[in-house]
Amino acid sequence: MGMGNPMQEAVQDIALGSLAGGVGKIIEYPFDTVKVRLQSQAAGQPLRYTGPLDCFKQSIATDGVYGGLYRGVSAPTVGAAIETSSLFLSVSHASPHFAPEFLLKHLQYHVAQEALMASIYGASTPLPLSALCLAGAASGAFTSLVLTPIELVKCRVQVYDRGLAANKLGVAAVINLVLKEQGVLGFWRGQLGTLIRETGGSAAWFGSYEGVSAFFRARVTKDSLSSSDPAIPVWQQLIAGATAGMSYNFAFYPADTIKSRMQTEVVPSGTAQQTFWSVGRTLWRDQGLRDGLVMSIDGRMILDRKRNLDPGRG
Repeated sequence: MGMGNPMQEAVQDIALGSLAGGVGKIIEYPFDTVKVRLQSQAAGQPLRYTGPLDCFKQSIATDGVYGGLYRGVSAPTVGAAIETSSLFLSVSHASPHFAPEFLLKHLQYHVAQEALMASIYGASTPLPLSALCLAGAASGAFTSLVLTPIELVKCRVQVYDRGLAANKLGVAAVINLVLKEQGVLGFWRGQLGTLIRETGGSAAWFGSYEGVSAFFRARVTKDSLSSSDPAIPVWQQLIAGATAGMSYNFAFYPADTIKSRMQTEVVPSGTAQQTFWSVGRTLWRDQGLRDGLVMSIDGRMILDRKRNLDPGRG
């Protein structure tokens, strides 16, 4: 960005970030809808969808493109626009080493790095990869507290056709029903699954990104005989981002499946809700590893390769 008026630059950052966040969410949302629907298939019954492509086809055939794939997209799109505009503004003025997908997780990651340098490694010592993974895990743990209620509402809207009355309504109606039936704590249904996914997944994300980036930077430094910390080309940033996104999903994907099942299950009145571990055991017993715990990883991998192939984040 040029050396223009700081206010104009800030406005431009917010505008471009909002556009990028909104467009990105619109592109990725159908993949996320398919992922959640595959994860939320009823246990103990024949699978409704045989895989991601079959889910795409049935969703469009039943409800059309918007109703089948984009139901409930408005709130996440606005949120992504605000989130990404804040990220663009932060990157423009703070110029961090790299900017992950979520501003909250990005800030927490750097706070954890500062804490490790202040308490264990020292400010003048570069953090080893193990410490960067630990910082990533800490950022994911905090972020999970924010993500769980957002994902609970999103997931229930996305699987509205499974017979749950609330899921036939919009975002506001789902929020009101959760408050009425379960209270505020009801929004954190599935928190353990989000915690495991975000803690382990973020450690894998940041560790993979930093590791691959360090590998490429070392090659650039060796070729140029420079002792500085060089910038890496766009194609190398793409590889680092894609590796990070895939690592995030492969690491603890079953925890995300269990979380989605818990957040969308239909619980008859007077019946106790299942725990994280009981849902996991049921999925393993009834559907096995592939159909029960990792069936929708195909769509999720496509979604996260798209998310992380972003040279603007390098």
